[in-house]
Amino acid sequence: MRILIVEDDTSLVAGLKKALAPAGIAVDHEVTGQGAMDVAPSEAYSLIVLDLGLPDIPGQDVLRRLRDNGCEIPILILTALGEIKDKVKCLNLGADDYLTKPFDLDEFEARAKALMRRGRGQSAPMLRCGNLVFETSSGTARLGENPLLLRRREMAVLAILMAHAGKLVQKERLISEVFSFDEPVAPNAIELYIARLRHKLGPDSPKIRTVRGLGYLMEEK
Repeated sequence: MRILIVEDDTSLVAGLKKALAPAGIAVDHEVTGQGAMDVAPSEAYSLIVLDLGLPDIPGQDVLRRLRDNGCEIPILILTALGEIKDKVKCLNLGADDYLTKPFDLDEFEARAKALMRRGRGQSAPMLRCGNLVFETSSGTARLGENPLLLRRREMAVLAILMAHAGKLVQKERLISEVFSFDEPVAPNAIELYIARLRHKLGPDSPKIRTVRGLGYLMEEK
C-alpha cells in the first residue's frame, strides 16, 4: 500500500511515516498543492492525506480540482480548521474523511486503513485466501493458527496479492504500491520478496504463481 501526504509540516510527515511503516505502507510527500495535482493522477495511491493550509493553493481548491479531474482515490483531510462549516464544505467537495489537528496517531492510522480498505472494495479489516489470513488493521498474517513473521515490504507484497487473489498482479504494480518515490528499487527486488514469501508460507499454503513476463498470481492450494 502506498499513500500520498500533502503537508508542509515536515516534522508531522516524519511522524506519520514512522507510524505507518510497521504496517508496510509506503509514503510519498508533497509540500504544495500543485505538486499533489501533478503526481496524483499518474501514481497508484491507495489514499491521499491532504492538509488545507498549503503554501501555494488552498487545500479545498486542490480537493475540488482533483475530483473535477476524475481522481477517485480516497482523500482524508488533515487540518487545524475544526469548524463544522469547513468539514461540511470538504465533504461536499468529495473528501472521504476529515481529521482535525492535533490528533491521535492511532486514530489517524485506523481512519487511513479504513479508507484504503474502502477504496479497494473491502469492508472488513481482514483478507483471507484458503488457510492464509492477513489482518489489515494490525498488519499481521497467520497460516492457520500459526503467526507469520514478515518484514515490512513482505507484508505489503502479500497484502496486494491477497487483495487480488485469483487475479494477475503485474510486477510494475507491486513496485509502484510497495516503494515510495525516494526509495531505490533493485532490479530483482520484487523477485526477492516473492521468494521470501514462498519460503515462509511453505507447502501447505496458497501458492504464489509466477506468470512469466507479466507478474504474479495467488491461488488457493
